[in-house]
Amino acid sequence: MSKRESGADAAKLGRWLMRRSERAALATSMLGAPYASLVLIAADLDATPLLLLSALAQHSRNIAFDPRASLLLDGTEGHADRLDGPRLTLLGRAEIVADNRLLSRFTARHPSSWLYAGFADFHIYRFVAERSHLVAGFGRIEWIDGADLLLASDIAALAAAEPAIVAELNQHHAVAIDLCARQLLGHGETGWQLTSIDPDGADLRCGSDTARLDFPAPALTVEAVRSALFALAERVVL
Repeated sequence: MSKRESGADAAKLGRWLMRRSERAALATSMLGAPYASLVLIAADLDATPLLLLSALAQHSRNIAFDPRASLLLDGTEGHADRLDGPRLTLLGRAEIVADNRLLSRFTARHPSSWLYAGFADFHIYRFVAERSHLVAGFGRIEWIDGADLLLASDIAALAAAEPAIVAELNQHHAVAIDLCARQLLGHGETGWQLTSIDPDGADLRCGSDTARLDFPAPALTVEAVRSALFALAERVVL
C-alpha cells in the first residue's frame, strides 16, 4: 500500500469516527492550562464536527478568549482491549456560526437539545480541524491534514435537498428503512426512522437508540445519495 493510499484510508476511518460519534472530550485553554469537558457533537455533510454550547459554560468562555481547541472522539466501545480500538484527536479552533441548517442538523442528531436550542445563550459552533491524529490500534497511527479529513465536494445542493429526501423516505419508504436497521444492522426493535443523510451514509433513530447505514463509496450528488439509499433498501426482504 502506498503512502497516499494509506493516508486516504486513514482519512476515511477518521470521517467514519466523526460521523458515528455522539459525544467527545473538548479541550480548551483556561488561563494557559488545558480544560477538558464532555460535549455532544454532530457532523455536517462534509463531516465538520458541530457543537451546541451555552455561552455560560466554562468551555465557551475559554473559546471566546482563545478559539484554539481539541476534540477527542472515542471509537473503542465494544473492543475487548479498549486501547486496540480507534480514536481520533482533532486540533483546530471552534467558531460560532449563525446557521439554522446546522442547528437543525445538530438537533436531528440530538432531539433532546430542542429543549434548550432556542435559548439566547446557546450557539452552534463549527470545529475547524487543522490537523488530526488517528490511533486505529497497535502500530496504526497517522497524522491527517485537516483539509484531507473532510469531503472536499460542494455540499450546497445536497444540503438544500436533505430535508425533503428525509421526509419523503420516512413517509413513503418507512418499512424499508425499518428493515434496513433490523436486517442489515441487526437491530431487533421496530420503528426506525431516517434522521439525516450525508455523502458517506445515513443516520437512523428509534427512540433513544441510533444507528448508521454506510454507503460503499461517497455519494456526492443528490441523485447519487438517492441511488445509494435505494440500493440499500433493495437488499432487505419486504
